[in-house]
This record gives sequence, C-alpha cells and structure tokens, in this order.
Amino acid sequence: MEFRHVSILLNECIEGLAISPNGTYVDATMGGAGHSRHICSHLSAQGKFIGVDRDEEAFTVAKERLEDAICEKQFIRSDFRNIGDYVTEPVDGILADLGVSSYQLDNKDRGFSYREDAVLDMRMDRSSPLSAKTVVNTYSLQQLAYIISTYGEEKFARSIAANIVKQRELKPIETTGELIEIIRRSMPQKSLREKHPAKRTFQAIRIEVNSELDSLKQGLESFFSLLKPGGRMCIITFHSLEDRIVKEYFKSLVNVCTCPPEFPVCVCNKKTLAKIITKKPILPSEQEMEENPRSKSAKLRILEKL
Repeated sequence: MEFRHVSILLNECIEGLAISPNGTYVDATMGGAGHSRHICSHLSAQGKFIGVDRDEEAFTVAKERLEDAICEKQFIRSDFRNIGDYVTEPVDGILADLGVSSYQLDNKDRGFSYREDAVLDMRMDRSSPLSAKTVVNTYSLQQLAYIISTYGEEKFARSIAANIVKQRELKPIETTGELIEIIRRSMPQKSLREKHPAKRTFQAIRIEVNSELDSLKQGLESFFSLLKPGGRMCIITFHSLEDRIVKEYFKSLVNVCTCPPEFPVCVCNKKTLAKIITKKPILPSEQEMEENPRSKSAKLRILEKL
C-alpha cells in the first residue's frame, strides 16, 4: 500500500517556523515526510534536518523521500518524548503533527479505523507489547470505563465498558468489527444516528495503546529544552485533550510568576521564558477542509523561546 498522507496546515507551519537556511529543524512526527520535505527545501547545505517517527513504515518511507535533500540529515526512530536522548545540540525549530496519520487509518492491517473490519491493533510502534486487543481483553471494567470516558469523552463509557467485559467472558474480542458491534449495542438509537458511534471509543483506546498524552507532555518539555533563544515550536493537535495540554504548557512558560496575587509587584524575579505567537490557534481554511476533510479538527499553536 502506498504511503499517502496530506500535510495539514502546511504553509502555516512553514511560515510559523520562520526557517533560517543554515538552521537546525526537527520534524518530530515525520509520517510521509510531507512537512519534512518542505522544511528541507528551505534549508541550505549548511542547514540540518532532524526527523523523528516511531512508526517503522513511516520512518522508512520518510528517509527515502528525503534522500535528495541537500541539507545534513539525522533520522531517529523513536517516540518523540525521547528526543533528548538523541539530540543534544540546540535547534532553531520543532514541528509536531500529532495524532494518527492517513496511512495508518487507511491501512486496515493497522486496526486504527472503525470503517474497516480488521484485527485489533492500533500500535504506532508495532514492536510495542501493548495493543488494542490487549487493552480490550485484559483491562478491568473500571479501567476501560475511565479510559473511554477520559480519553474519548464518551458519555456512554460505563455501558460500553460493561458490555466489552460481558462479551469477552464468552470469547476474546479479536477484531474492530466485533468491538464496533459491542459499542453499537451499548448506545441508544438516537446516538447511533449522530457521528459514528465508535469514534470516541476508538480514539480513547488508541491514546491508551500509544500513551499519547504522556508522550505529548514529556515531548513538549523536551522540545522546549532543545530550542535556542528565538527558536519556534509548532504543534498541530486534533482533539480537545491534546490542545488543552499544549495550550496550558505554552501558558506556563509565559506566566511564570509565583507571587501571590495580592502582591502589588513581582518579587519572585522569575522571568517569562517564551512568547506565544498564536493568541488563538490557527485553523484550516475552508478550502483545505473541503479538500482534506481530516483537517477539520486541526489546530496549530506556535511558541517562540525568549
């Protein structure tokens, strides 16, 4: 299967990074190298590109697609939360396009999609021991309800979790189709007529399998520590949980004063560490959303280190 992925908010990201031809830039989620190729096209032979991805297939494809780039290149196959283990030099900019790629969604063997019947998997790194099948068949009712409610923001989480546990007592749940049928049985008819009933539950299980929110929290700290003064961080999110984490982290770097609010002046002498370039997130244009419906929930936030 061809590795196809349409880069979201591409021009906005390139503009947000404010690329210097001789600088060092990181794409922390290379995917199909869409953003990566455009970053490299702005770099000279003295510039450097660092590409990171934990998905082996994406990693291999991205390396091949970037072979002709004239800049220096470094490739790291790892979760981006570990970037500090591989990169010690200061960098001028970092981009992270979060979530699951179009290739992962469209490749039924990966088990991410609720539109295809496939083996339950959902691992971004296929060498990871934890898969969706493990989560669904071994987590307790309480654990499943918490994950589906918290990560999926699904109001029928308890009912879905209870029916998963009930069904797996008869036989293990093996496929996405079996899980979707359980979800359908757990929801009232009115809810089945709205968005796909499995969307929130699949999102929740995927986040758990890939430890996405913990990776994001640790990744943001690692990214910021690597940035040079004046360096930029561009983060694209696709759901409210991710966006909230990014928004609050950015704010924490700006509002660093720890003085009690009743103090008339600051005495803690803690300096602002960054400035937020995007007071409100940048959203896809109407044209982009029409051409690529998967971009509809995307939000881009940009930060500059002081």
